Amino acid sequence: MLREYFGATGSHPKIDPLRERFCKLPPPPKVCDEPLTPYQRDLSQPPPVSYENLLALAHRRRSVRWFLPKPVPRELIDKAMEVAGLSPSACNRQPFVFRIFDEPEPVRRVASIPYGVIGYEHQIPVIVVIVGQLRNFFDARDRHLIYIDGALAGMSFILALETLGLSSCCINWPDLPDREKEMAKLLNLEPDERPVMLIAVGWPDPEGLVPRSVKKPLSLLRQYNFENP
Repeated sequence: MLREYFGATGSHPKIDPLRERFCKLPPPPKVCDEPLTPYQRDLSQPPPVSYENLLALAHRRRSVRWFLPKPVPRELIDKAMEVAGLSPSACNRQPFVFRIFDEPEPVRRVASIPYGVIGYEHQIPVIVVIVGQLRNFFDARDRHLIYIDGALAGMSFILALETLGLSSCCINWPDLPDREKEMAKLLNLEPDERPVMLIAVGWPDPEGLVPRSVKKPLSLLRQYNFENP
């Protein structure tokens, strides 16, 4: 888009030096064949998923901790990743990467670090670490965005897994320096990378029970304008 911008703008004392710097940069890697310019969405057809179906999917998704001893095809993980990659992020920076572990020994090593897997860590088929990358931001004021954007992608990933017959469980990742250091060492993270969250993934055991998590009613979740709680 910057190429189109600089091509469309005329000479200006503030723009000219930036255009000159931009033209000296090496060409970026090609990510798609479509033009990187704004376009008009086709809203002539109704959404492909109804509200009722989306609500039913949200009800179906539960935090599953008991999985079948059955491998998870990487093709299904990649399908869920395609949905995760379409999640919104600040300025479309997508400041994260999904580190996926699907072999027993790496899964065991990763699962040994967080506290939220006690009692079921021995039978997790796949464990995912969403890693935020601060390199996507020029100022420390934006350091929280890796957590927001990473979590948005994580939720899309989780819902996509559910449509593929897979289940998941978000793993607690508290802000503890010793845990952060241990995970950074195991994953060989760069200095600007931080774990955002972990997700256990697998085929749900039909005999396994899930917690009955009662959700807050709508009246406690939303306020319009300046309403009092």
